[in-house]
Amino acid sequence: MRSSQLFGKTLRQAPGDAENISHKLLTRAGFIQQIAAGIFSLQPLGNRSITKIRNIIREEMDRAGGQEINMPVIQPRDLWEESGRAETFVPPLATFEDRRERQMIIAPTHEETATAMARASVTSYRDLPFTIYQIQTKFRDETRPRGGLLRVREFEMKDAYSFDADEEGLERSFQAMVAAYKRIFKRCGLDVVMVDADSGGIGGKDSNEFVLLAESGDDTILMSDESDYAANVEKAEFIKKEFPIGNLCEVEEFATPDIKTIEALAKLEGVSRSKTAKAVFYSVDGEVVIVTIRGDYDVNETKLRNLLGGSVPRLATPEEVKAAGLVAGSASAVGLEGVKSIVDDSITMGSNYLAGANKEGFHLRNVNFPRDFKADILGDIAEAKKGYPSPDGKGKLIAKRGIELGHVFKLGNVYSSKMGARYTDEDGQQNDVLMGCYGIGIGRMLAAAVEAYHDDFGMVLPSAIAPYDIYLAGLNLEDADISGKAEMLYESLQDAGFDVLFDDRDAPPGVKFKDADLMGIPVRVVISSRSMGNGGVEVKARAEKESEIVSEPDVIEAVRKLLG
Repeated sequence: MRSSQLFGKTLRQAPGDAENISHKLLTRAGFIQQIAAGIFSLQPLGNRSITKIRNIIREEMDRAGGQEINMPVIQPRDLWEESGRAETFVPPLATFEDRRERQMIIAPTHEETATAMARASVTSYRDLPFTIYQIQTKFRDETRPRGGLLRVREFEMKDAYSFDADEEGLERSFQAMVAAYKRIFKRCGLDVVMVDADSGGIGGKDSNEFVLLAESGDDTILMSDESDYAANVEKAEFIKKEFPIGNLCEVEEFATPDIKTIEALAKLEGVSRSKTAKAVFYSVDGEVVIVTIRGDYDVNETKLRNLLGGSVPRLATPEEVKAAGLVAGSASAVGLEGVKSIVDDSITMGSNYLAGANKEGFHLRNVNFPRDFKADILGDIAEAKKGYPSPDGKGKLIAKRGIELGHVFKLGNVYSSKMGARYTDEDGQQNDVLMGCYGIGIGRMLAAAVEAYHDDFGMVLPSAIAPYDIYLAGLNLEDADISGKAEMLYESLQDAGFDVLFDDRDAPPGVKFKDADLMGIPVRVVISSRSMGNGGVEVKARAEKESEIVSEPDVIEAVRKLLG
């Protein structure tokens, strides 16, 4: 491609609403154009990079046994009613009514459609296993799209779905996809880590994210400093500190005027926060619940949601707390009636706690579980933080920022049981098909690569996903000899199999060099009267500061060496 014919222009300044480096650089380099909040067009350079990512994904999915399909973006709401997600998916589904007055949705994901496809074709165990995948558009009406291609409303995703007869088969399919994902990211030049993750609105019992570590990431990853344990903060666990259970003393009420926080209460009594039982109020499905956790820990609301079976908790307002007859700042689960009690298991690892007396300006000493208060639900709802002991007993947790690029789920029968995707086994018995789900954000991969690989001058794209292999800059093209040599070099590089962007514009050298750096093309080749006078052609890797002069016959080999 000749730059004189290339559609799109580079910009010297980023748009004012561009928040992060990938949004700024992809826009400035002419890769993307914003149409609306969270909605972008791909221009030729951007589309070439995205096409390379798609091709790598297709090759590895096919290698892993996947079969490519295509499912519709527009789906009947009925399917989502079957799965039970029509009202619960977050963000809420984008819906419309067609001319037949049928409710339709713009798909944010395709689990329902894939399950419907399977139930129409699977009758016997002989029809299993199989994995289908697509690269398709999705739409999620994010409340605050941001970061260019990192958090958008309309986006392209590779989503795959495996179907198996039993847990062993599901595990094989899951591991095959994990291996494929590792190959995909490696080929794209992205160094990712696989971490434990929450399944969120997709569902299922187990899931893992593939995360590119980057300071600009919006995910927090907790990792052991002595092992390979890693998890998203929403899912991360840790070893909670246990204290000896001594004699259970009698409960004592005492006055605590103006004491409203755990920190102030512990300071008043001269004890650590681990000797307090902290009460937090949440509103869940219109009902106020009390959550009790040891005072040295905080509540992880994702874990709380999972413990509640998927109901989304939010902190109760002061008005809701008061209407429930609770005393903010002096509350506990002791003696409460008619209020659901949820208790973190850290409370079982100590005794004789300080807690609220449910009376304004008073607290209790020597509160013990379960003697003095009960739990309707007991479990782990504590948020892991850096410095806490790793759950595998090896080292402490450290915190990193990251960008989620892919997510794999063991769905089991979450969808098949509700939607009737069953098969008959060898004994003639009906069983639910077991499913896995596997997603990769296509545009997000390009944006994440820019977040990870850039400098003060522009992008430094991995060669596998750069729009072109070579940026050929022709200088002094008014000289017929230089112009002829540049044309010959352009043809020979293409004949050697390289993708070449030939900058044949009538523009100053500085403009061409700045564009080359901005676009992040891996290798820059410059032919000019100066380079020819020095013995040949100037060749430089984008990531390197220095160039070298290479004789014309050796240019192809020098470029191939730089591209690896």
